[in-house]
Amino acid sequence: MPRCLITGLTGFVGSHLADYLLKETDWEIWGMARWDDNLSNIQHLIPEINKDQRLHLTYADLTDTVSIYDMMKHVCPDYVFHLAAQSYPMTSFKAPENTIDVNTQGTLRILEACREYAREAWIHVCSSSEVYGRVTKEFLPITEDCPFSPASPYSISKVGADLLGQHYAKAYGMKVLVTRMFTHTGARRGDVFAESSFAKQIAMIEAGKQEPLIHVGNLKSMRTIADVRDAVRAYHMLLTVNPQKGEIYNIGGEHSCTVRDVLDKLMDLSGNQYMAVTDENRLRPIDADLQVPDCSKFKTHTGWEPQYSFDETMQALLDYWREQVKTGEFLLR
Repeated sequence: MPRCLITGLTGFVGSHLADYLLKETDWEIWGMARWDDNLSNIQHLIPEINKDQRLHLTYADLTDTVSIYDMMKHVCPDYVFHLAAQSYPMTSFKAPENTIDVNTQGTLRILEACREYAREAWIHVCSSSEVYGRVTKEFLPITEDCPFSPASPYSISKVGADLLGQHYAKAYGMKVLVTRMFTHTGARRGDVFAESSFAKQIAMIEAGKQEPLIHVGNLKSMRTIADVRDAVRAYHMLLTVNPQKGEIYNIGGEHSCTVRDVLDKLMDLSGNQYMAVTDENRLRPIDADLQVPDCSKFKTHTGWEPQYSFDETMQALLDYWREQVKTGEFLLR
């Protein structure tokens, strides 16, 4: 039975990837978590973990080399999905050193541990569309050849991870592939991200827990929205559909719109319109404000196409937050 390792199992994408792999493969799945991780995203998987059969938790920290090496030696995976990261650009402005340590140095630690204990594994290094930063219109839609112009410590950290993935494929012949995923969302998306924050606030207003005002940042940024369920299906295909070591792929949805359009859609789904109020704390010093991808390379190679519409994705996100607010499983921000 093939073994796979998901770093960041307890996160937004990691939990959805575990859902997908449990359903669509016969793999033995190992999920890396930190000892103090919030397990709410995988609460529904705890019974599966307790069965001690196909899904297992292993504890390590990207900032701790010894724990990474011990984990890799124990798991010896055939596939590695390196998803764990400090993933919020705004936080990176306040904690740049930690962001670089977790995202860049952490990726280095994972790759070095793979070189030692999982040399033949297929490895997915999850970079980000944020590496392209502030793109001018002449480069739209964004291809994999678009120059890097990182606009935050987060995006700088992902440039480092991206280049490390390429380096280990070229220098050591390791089976590393790099993805630059554009905006993807859905149930379990953290409320520090714009569209999820909007959905949470709407759910709280509907429940009478917040005044009818939506606190927003930059509503003019252009984004291309994908569903997280399409994203994890793409990640599985990345390592299983004739994978080519060293390749780099843009992956993203097909619905491009402004952040304002996202807010309007969520309000339409709610059946109510609310006033938007700009919160200075939600504005980045520099914003990557034109994120429109060309994903033809990945689609041509794998045959992947998005299956979920923008409306379905937004509905899933709003319904998730309605349930969280209803059960009290949320934090006031």
